[in-house]
Amino acid sequence: MSNCPDPIACTVQNVSSQAAPSLAERLTRPLNIRGKTLANRLWLAPMAGLGHVAFREVAARFGGCGLAFTGMCSARAVPTEKPSVSPVFSWRPEELSSLVCQIFGADPDDMARAAERIQAEGFWGVDINMGCSVSPIVLRGCGADLMRDPERACRMVERVRAAVDIPVLVKFRTGWQPEPEPAVAFARMLEEAGADALTFHPRVAPDRRSRPPRTDHIRLVKKAVGVPVFGNGNVFTPEDCVRVLDSTGCDGISLGRIGIARPWVFAEWTGGFVPTEETYRETLFAFLDAIEKWNIPSRAIKLYKKYVLYYAANFTYGNRLFGRLIAGETMERMRENAEREFAQVPQVSVRPNMLMFTM
Repeated sequence: MSNCPDPIACTVQNVSSQAAPSLAERLTRPLNIRGKTLANRLWLAPMAGLGHVAFREVAARFGGCGLAFTGMCSARAVPTEKPSVSPVFSWRPEELSSLVCQIFGADPDDMARAAERIQAEGFWGVDINMGCSVSPIVLRGCGADLMRDPERACRMVERVRAAVDIPVLVKFRTGWQPEPEPAVAFARMLEEAGADALTFHPRVAPDRRSRPPRTDHIRLVKKAVGVPVFGNGNVFTPEDCVRVLDSTGCDGISLGRIGIARPWVFAEWTGGFVPTEETYRETLFAFLDAIEKWNIPSRAIKLYKKYVLYYAANFTYGNRLFGRLIAGETMERMRENAEREFAQVPQVSVRPNMLMFTM
């Protein structure tokens, strides 16, 4: 017999205590990777030409990102790279404690030497790219081409693991075939070779973004290994995030395009930050400032135009807005465009323009 003086109240209290945790509660559960504790399970995915130091500086204003990643850095270049001039191997000292350097290469020894430099600079960890499928990377035996040669891929992880003490992560795809079994076997091999965590993008290598990812493949990979697995691909809303976490059992989420388009999304999903119209305007001008601060003019305008494609996807008429924002060939003109188009903030879409996200 219950001792509760108010059965109805106690029933309500019991149901409340068993309620599913919020998304923020799930994403802010601590996670340990090779003796390093992370307070956050929402990461910024490594993206070439997008996740550079200027963007990360803007995103850091909002916070909420558990780990950030550099763009792809050439393993051959990293040992002698100068951060003061490099477009990718550069950082702010204050971000190193939660920054991972991603490297690509074809030779295990090159990767090990790069990892040693990365550790010496104070990065949180090193990430090995085994997912990039663009032709210039694959034809050099790098990126997703490593999934065609699992033995070489595992030697690469073994060499890097032996060279450094910091966490070693790997990002990879389903592979060169639609069936998930090779990716599952590949994940087991990577774990055995010494990978401390995996980020899995469940698309075949040649399929850039034209078809949706096979989310169930994340579940199979997670089930096959004991190290943390982060899911990646087409997570654009809190509902998407919950769906992937629930259906796959993965340990966290790595955000790509939505993290670029909305750098406050990490604070929004983990801490309840609520963006306003002014957030959209201020972020664009903050990016203008940062991209000029960290780059020579010719590179600044190239990177700015690459970024604005994703940023314009936030708005109802983003395609037309994008064209107006990038008209011209100087950063001064880009500022004039932004001042004109954001004198009044354009209408925001709940979900970004998917067509622009696949360009």
